[in-house]
Amino acid sequence: MTPAEVERTRALIAPWVRRTPVVALDPADLGVAQAPGGLVLKLEQLQRAGSFKTRGAFANLLLRAVPDVGVVAASGGNHGVAVAHAAQRLGVRARIHVPTISAPAKIAAIRASGADLVVDGDRYADALAGAREWERRTGALPVHAFDQRETLLGTATLGAELLVQLGGGHDPGSDPGFDTVLVPVGGGGLLGGVAARLAGVVRVVGVEPVEAPTLTTALAAGGPADAPTGGIAADALAPRRVGELVFPIVARHVERVVLVDDAAIVGAQRALWAAARLVAEPAAAVGLAALRSGAYRPAPTERVVVLVSGANTDPGAVAAP
Repeated sequence: MTPAEVERTRALIAPWVRRTPVVALDPADLGVAQAPGGLVLKLEQLQRAGSFKTRGAFANLLLRAVPDVGVVAASGGNHGVAVAHAAQRLGVRARIHVPTISAPAKIAAIRASGADLVVDGDRYADALAGAREWERRTGALPVHAFDQRETLLGTATLGAELLVQLGGGHDPGSDPGFDTVLVPVGGGGLLGGVAARLAGVVRVVGVEPVEAPTLTTALAAGGPADAPTGGIAADALAPRRVGELVFPIVARHVERVVLVDDAAIVGAQRALWAAARLVAEPAAAVGLAALRSGAYRPAPTERVVVLVSGANTDPGAVAAP
């Protein structure tokens, strides 16, 4: 994926997605002890359909030929919400397979978009198997949550957008305005796209839950390998293995991956609410959790961006004391 390809994708999906804001906050307000170089949040939870997944969904539906039978997707929740939303806006039929662990807020959003919803098994892998069977039977276009080139092109637009918002845009010689970006990791679609665009420009660090160490397991094994799929963020960051297309990108371009536990994730969610009245689902709070817990410690002058990737959750739970 070249910067030019990413820019063409950004222009293509621009009428259908939001340019989400960035906000600089005092690290101390968020309970971050060490970020003297500054802390900026990229508020992708304000994206249409509630998460960054909307970028990849529209990229797929606009870059690929969609048959009359429509599209099919498997999702822990957010990808399904995004594909259902994109299909509704573009007048395309959609069938979404989700596991039983999907958050009620995400299931409700899929239904509200008019997609056919199927609950398949307890984990993402079960839903993926069901979606693949539907594809085989009907010829529906599969829209993979992370291991699809168009999905990665969509998420790469987020990296390009950061360069425009914080630095000198697309000029290779300009200061990007930040040194490091912390990115949530599930199957690796967000991390892979962002890393592909920002490689050689800024430091890219992945953050994943201790109970769903998908990329950590793959890096140790030298390739995609089965990993545990538990924890509070399991509906978004716990596929069984990282994507085959994603792995070479992140292995080459991601500086490191750090792990955070469920308690740190919940603490980060509540800190975002208390400091800035921002709602973030568990998966979206892992980057801040890494800073608050010390799993990632910036250098004294390091300028850090945290991607807050989605907000498809119960706001009442986030605001609970």
